[in-house]
Amino acid sequence: MNNSFYLSLMMGPMVAVPVPGHLIDALSKIQVTANTDQRSGFQLTFTVAKNSRILNELMPVGFFDAPVRVIVAVTLKGQTTVLIDGVITQHDYAPSNEPGQSTLTVTGVDFSQMMDMIDFSGIPWPAMPAEARVAIILARYLIFGVIPIIIPTPLLFVPNPLEGIPGQQGTDYQYVRHLADRVGYVFYVAPGPKPGMNFAYWGPENKFGEAQPALTVNSDASSNVESLSFSFNGLGKTILIVFVQNKETKVPIPVPLPDIGPLNPPLGKKPPFPLTSTFLNRYDEKENMANKQIIEAVMSGLGRAAQSADVITASGSLDVMRYGHVLKPRSLVGVRGAGPSYDGHYYVKSVTHNIKRGEYKQSFTLTRNATISLTSSVKV
Repeated sequence: MNNSFYLSLMMGPMVAVPVPGHLIDALSKIQVTANTDQRSGFQLTFTVAKNSRILNELMPVGFFDAPVRVIVAVTLKGQTTVLIDGVITQHDYAPSNEPGQSTLTVTGVDFSQMMDMIDFSGIPWPAMPAEARVAIILARYLIFGVIPIIIPTPLLFVPNPLEGIPGQQGTDYQYVRHLADRVGYVFYVAPGPKPGMNFAYWGPENKFGEAQPALTVNSDASSNVESLSFSFNGLGKTILIVFVQNKETKVPIPVPLPDIGPLNPPLGKKPPFPLTSTFLNRYDEKENMANKQIIEAVMSGLGRAAQSADVITASGSLDVMRYGHVLKPRSLVGVRGAGPSYDGHYYVKSVTHNIKRGEYKQSFTLTRNATISLTSSVKV
């Protein structure tokens, strides 16, 4: 078996191209973090000498200045995975009196940063559901290779223009995230499937589809993770109650929300019993759902209910060469060897890639909303 991987690094102003060989030779460390709840980020560390071309040629012409585009990809077993497609936000140079110890650290975030540059507050969006507004906004970025993936909400809500016209607040990124939060959705920009392409996903957390090869623990030579531990929050699950207001009577009506449904399918046979209840909007004047339309209030509450249901968290690390695959975030993965309560499928909440010369490791966080696996086997 070919027990190695190939790293690709591309940089450039908007159109990234392969970097020169001397830059790859100076690259000492890469860290890329992808998380469902926030932007993906990256950090590249270069070792620089006093007479290096990096210091004397590339830095003076702005090669590492914001917002230069950066693409990092790895090829393992003939399959290329794009880890990050983003832009530089800052760089830090640390000279040292010790030979070979001076470093240049380049930091950046995913391509959604390009959506967060200009404040478009005040743009009106009359008689348009959230899906339509998101589609129009994301169409502006097709020229950069950003492909929108928009999942319509189960309960379509179109604002009545006679009651008011919604206006954009903040940048495109801030407003699209705001629209996602109001209906219990997530929004992120993820790289791939090929370098130079991105997809902008607006929809529920994707807890469906084929699972990645299993993470195996406590199985002697068959184990493929360095560590894996589980935490069960017995008080984490709560019954969420949202108030919606009847327009005629002005009487708020309490509506208990299910935590298992189209936004959050069950990943185990034994969901925990909720021990507490929470009123989402009784005291929250800033986000008063009682003043929202019923459909919008219920959708927002369902999203929060789905988040509170994930009472199991698993954290671990692995060596990619031993695992044999690149663990990807925002999808399912199997777990085996942890016992009846914790074996089965999990949602990959976050992944951090740590790459050095000849070494590729990942740390990760998994979540699930129930114990006892739904299936007797997982993909290996």
